[in-house]
Amino acid sequence: MVGSVLLVDTDVDVLRSVGAVFEQAGYEVLRELSAEAALETYERLAPDVVLLDWPFEASEGHDLLELMVKRGATVLLTTESDDAGDAVRGMQQGAVGFLAKPLSTDQLVAVTSRAADHARLRRFVRALVDDLRPRGGVEVFGVSSAMKKLAHEIGVLAKSDKTTVLLTGERGAEARLVARLIHDLSPRAAAPFVAICCAGRTATELDSQLFGHEKGAHPDATRRHRGWFEVVGSGTILLEGIEALMPVLQPKLLRVLETKTFRRMGGTRDIAADVRLIASTTRDIGPEVDAGNFRKDLYYRLSVMELPIPPIRKRSADDRARLFDRLLSVMSERFPDGPTGFSPEALERLQEYEWKGGNALEVENVLERALMLAIERGHETIEVGDLAGELRARSGFGDRRHTPMTLDELEKIQIERTLRTHSGNRTRSARELGISRATLINKIKRYNINV
Repeated sequence: MVGSVLLVDTDVDVLRSVGAVFEQAGYEVLRELSAEAALETYERLAPDVVLLDWPFEASEGHDLLELMVKRGATVLLTTESDDAGDAVRGMQQGAVGFLAKPLSTDQLVAVTSRAADHARLRRFVRALVDDLRPRGGVEVFGVSSAMKKLAHEIGVLAKSDKTTVLLTGERGAEARLVARLIHDLSPRAAAPFVAICCAGRTATELDSQLFGHEKGAHPDATRRHRGWFEVVGSGTILLEGIEALMPVLQPKLLRVLETKTFRRMGGTRDIAADVRLIASTTRDIGPEVDAGNFRKDLYYRLSVMELPIPPIRKRSADDRARLFDRLLSVMSERFPDGPTGFSPEALERLQEYEWKGGNALEVENVLERALMLAIERGHETIEVGDLAGELRARSGFGDRRHTPMTLDELEKIQIERTLRTHSGNRTRSARELGISRATLINKIKRYNINV
């Protein structure tokens, strides 16, 4: 199956010529000249494979590769033949392979195709094996009136197992967890639950993934393929980021909702679908409807029952405590010898913090960092000193009480904030801090900073 590739190189001629090879092979090609633009493009479009010139602007290449790998990218390196040793070091940083220049057209396409298959397999496994499988029932959300209301609505929607649901909330507001609970509490619980992201795929790829294809339906359709609407049977499909669904696929999804039938790409036979559909969005779809980018009739079908999920910052202290305990319990499965709880003061800081990001992903990142530091320091519980600098300093709290800190602690906090502002880019961070890049790297090692 042909996919998408992001080419990152400082040579415009290379981008043009190599891009033409992939376009001729049927790939969707993205091109970027700078590390910053490449990272932004990957985060926005999530191509199957990143082809990175190596070393790319030697001062930033290692940082770019590290950030790409952290975001789940499948990266191939292209390097001069006498730089093979450096390419091996790049693979140790997470690249899946490298190609020596000059590039053979056949080898280039073949290796990239294998890497794209590898990337799609990883996505398949993530969809099939859901890491956020709920521990317990709806009580995991908390005890406040708002969360009890959410739990009640989840229970009602679980019983109405043919009703389409639209989950709304900020990015990382646990839409997948809510969808999974609706499925697990419904009569469909024994059937599969699959979560599929609508963004970052070509229309052909997503069409094939959802509805399947017949042999010869497109250049890569060498055999019949059954899509998720067929494979899941009487289970549940969660379409994440439904606002990104391409206009060409919207009529097909509407047909499934209206007639409970669909056709494979290139097919002529109607196939029955008994799937329960849940969709999620982080945006108001209304403006997309008004602009003609999203079908009004499909929007009405999807939003038969709309369920808003409160952001973390709007939940009570008790609700937050339940969230912290649940996420720490999940993380502790990977670190069985680590802390399984919080000190009273650390829990107070976590409960009172504003959580401006508003989502569980922000909480998860904070707790994972604190857990690693607590393990390193031999703590039986997560202490205040294990938390990120802004929580230790009570930045973001209504409470302005003084918290004693050493100059080293203040310096570490400022370095962490600067690195986050520049998405981990060490060159730009060092420039803003007024120190050399080498000095910054030494301080990152000294303070054990992981941004």
